[in-house]
Amino acid sequence: MSVSPKEVILGSDVEQQMYCHLLCGLRHSDLVDGIQAPYAAGLVRAICFLESKWEQLCQDLEYGYPSSGISDVAMRDSVTEVLSEPQPELAKRCRSICEEEDWGGILSKLWPNARYIKCVTTGNMEQYYSKIKYYGGELPVLGGDYFASECCVGINLDISQPPELTQFTMLPTAAYFEFLPFDMNKTSARDEETVDHTGVEVGKMYEVVVTTYRGLHRYRLGDIVKVVGFYNSSPQVEFVTRAPKTPSEVLTEGDLMSAIKSFQQVLRNEAMTEVTEFAGFLDLELNPKQLKVFVEVREGSIFLQLEKLNESVLVLRGCCSYLEDGFGAIYKLMRERGEVGPMLLYIVKPGSFDKILQVAIENGAPASQYKPPKIIRNHKIVDLMEDCAVVTVCLDSFDG
Repeated sequence: MSVSPKEVILGSDVEQQMYCHLLCGLRHSDLVDGIQAPYAAGLVRAICFLESKWEQLCQDLEYGYPSSGISDVAMRDSVTEVLSEPQPELAKRCRSICEEEDWGGILSKLWPNARYIKCVTTGNMEQYYSKIKYYGGELPVLGGDYFASECCVGINLDISQPPELTQFTMLPTAAYFEFLPFDMNKTSARDEETVDHTGVEVGKMYEVVVTTYRGLHRYRLGDIVKVVGFYNSSPQVEFVTRAPKTPSEVLTEGDLMSAIKSFQQVLRNEAMTEVTEFAGFLDLELNPKQLKVFVEVREGSIFLQLEKLNESVLVLRGCCSYLEDGFGAIYKLMRERGEVGPMLLYIVKPGSFDKILQVAIENGAPASQYKPPKIIRNHKIVDLMEDCAVVTVCLDSFDG
């Protein structure tokens, strides 16, 4: 059960909706026994929003009505009813918690009766797991089940496991599932034939193919899974990565996430900088092809300080090799052959990836189901990201 009224849940303005969810949650902090979101990315986005808006939220609690920035009349009226009256003591308590320099465990401090956090943390959501653990403190982070837009794929029988150990048991009654063999070192599965659940082999990877009750026939979900065992006769799988859209793609989500993980460690050591979001784009229109990687960093990073531009470029040039070394075998082979040119790294301003969310919502995507893309395929999104860049570094040569 949500502490927010339906007018907030059904609201159309994402920022106002998030603000009202937080305000209602703080107002009824004693009633909240669990913190849930469909995806880890959305929960982290809400926490970052709380970091930037907590002073106004505390003021709203103190005065007993929402900020004038809530222009949606239905949301405003319903939240005013939830607040009911000024809450000076609650506002004082929340303010004292948010004023602390260290936000580690802040979720358990603001919502002391919460017993768990639940959201999907597997696949490209795994990058947010450590942040949720940090903000959640002692609260256990529970994993979700395996759902696609088309149908339920599998269930998580042990929701207490961290994302790297999460396994899903395929649900044979949800749809008819087939499995297309997948090899990371091949760019196409054209010559492969699907097998059903009785034909999969433990240790091998497959792309999931579904035929649903609603009429989808042998539809490729684009998810690559690894079979790790069986529960009765149902395969148990681990999510590996998203499949390449075309044979010409040389970089997977998994490759990029692995490379960024190493890159992040180096940035922490060399520049005390935290990566908040990232994505890659392979420009197929250039000859040779070129990989562009967009990285968003937290406020306060030296990369955002114009007076330290030269220093920033030197640091990034030293770190770029760690990033490129983490890419997959196909990328490295094509790089050696000269089929892919020098990588371009863009450091973009904080909030840049929120603009992609706005574009997705304008195109009809529901905010609650939004997953930040790791592999960009839309040139307009690339142009948007390039416009947000504050530093650009090429692996072989550079400019700022």
